[in-house]
Amino acid sequence: MKQLFAKAFLGLCALGTSTVAFAQEAAGAAQPAVEGGLYQALKVKFIEGGADFMSTVAIALILGLAFCLERIIYLNLAETNATKLLKGIEDALDKGDVEAAKAIARDTRGPIASIAYQGLMRIDQGIDVVEKSIVSYGGVQGGLLEKNMSWITLFIAMAPSLGFLGTVVGMVMAFDKIEQVGDISPTVVAGGMKVALITTVGGLIVALILQIFYNYLLSKLEAILNQMEDASITLLDLVIKYNLKFKK
Repeated sequence: MKQLFAKAFLGLCALGTSTVAFAQEAAGAAQPAVEGGLYQALKVKFIEGGADFMSTVAIALILGLAFCLERIIYLNLAETNATKLLKGIEDALDKGDVEAAKAIARDTRGPIASIAYQGLMRIDQGIDVVEKSIVSYGGVQGGLLEKNMSWITLFIAMAPSLGFLGTVVGMVMAFDKIEQVGDISPTVVAGGMKVALITTVGGLIVALILQIFYNYLLSKLEAILNQMEDASITLLDLVIKYNLKFKK
């Protein structure tokens, strides 16, 4: 998992670095940009917005997407066929074969299987101990599922803030130009106003993109947590049934 996330993160960073470098190189060219395609238009707007602030907005997008990608992979791997898992555990417990039930939980991927294994490890210690074990380990698994979600919200908040910071800088540039020229004509303030608006638009677009991914991750996370709670209740019922049948 860590190696996969590292490769994805490095790939996104390399993509962002090459994009920023290419934009800065184009900004230094003496000839005007030639129109052609969406990529060319985005590159021109990136340059017009200023490499300093637009680069920070692009970095926020890259890092935010890296965390989103890591969470998407982790949550997809955390999904489990809980019905099949619990059916296998139930069949094993009906036969009184606790070790077989443990093996089924141990060999199944995902937090639900991990919680079931922790509960089955303490099946001989009473239902209260099993319940406490399930609740405690469920909290641990829930924390692992929510890991890095706060970083995504951070970049969602940072992107428009960086854009608004560029807006303020653009306005300052416009007033500096007015002070130097001594005129308030539209041509004097147009450059600073363009920088202000482009950085704002860039920050808002980045925030919208990351917000879509965040809501998708949040819905998937809630679905897994609900499935964990339902499976935990079912597992407790299976343990009670086993105790009544074999621990009279």
